[in-house]
Amino acid sequence: MANTAQCTRVIPLWRQVEMFREYKARLAEHLGAAEAGAVLSGAVYAVSIGTNDFIENYFALTTTRFLEFTLPEYTDYLVGLARGFLAELYALGARKIGFTGLGAMGCLPLERARRPRPGLGLGAGGGCDEDLNAAARAFNAALRDMVDELRGELPGADVRVAEVYDFFEGVVRAPARYGFARADVGCCGTGRFEMGYGCSAWDPRTCADAGKFVFWDAVHPSERANQIVAEHLFNTTFGAFD
Repeated sequence: MANTAQCTRVIPLWRQVEMFREYKARLAEHLGAAEAGAVLSGAVYAVSIGTNDFIENYFALTTTRFLEFTLPEYTDYLVGLARGFLAELYALGARKIGFTGLGAMGCLPLERARRPRPGLGLGAGGGCDEDLNAAARAFNAALRDMVDELRGELPGADVRVAEVYDFFEGVVRAPARYGFARADVGCCGTGRFEMGYGCSAWDPRTCADAGKFVFWDAVHPSERANQIVAEHLFNTTFGAFD
């Protein structure tokens, strides 16, 4: 969202909407307009955006966003973009949409390394950046308000916020409870700075068993952590859609 596409060359939101529109047209050609509409309205859509806009665009100072907006203004700006995206999905036929809120992004290994908190062990806050965590909670609160409004404005829409902050923070703060050995660093490389293409299973510093780590690299959860979060979401928000 926002400038993330420019920083990482991902598909921007506007293009994702266009791709969804193209898919809808192809589906109608294959099934007919009525059946295609039923497929689209009956499907459940998972939307997850926002984390990179804070950690890579605003707080990392890689763009001028921090000069253009105060943090509350930036939060409102992102929520406004999210609102427009959800409205476009609805206009194209989506009805059941789960929007995943932000997790405790201040507890990412990268953020712990970038903004170390001396003297804070895992049990005393885990060395997490509480400014970033506060930004995530504020975004989630604004997101909930927006979704409540949108649900009242779009007939037949079932839009929900998939709450993940408290659950994932619990995993990070008490990793042993979920069978993890480490949550302060990732498995790959040093576990503090490497991510994405800079991360390799063949790096001699990479751990032997990623399943013992909450994070695979300095930003992304491990496969096992993702599975635990996915099970939580399916047992809550996504499992509750009719």
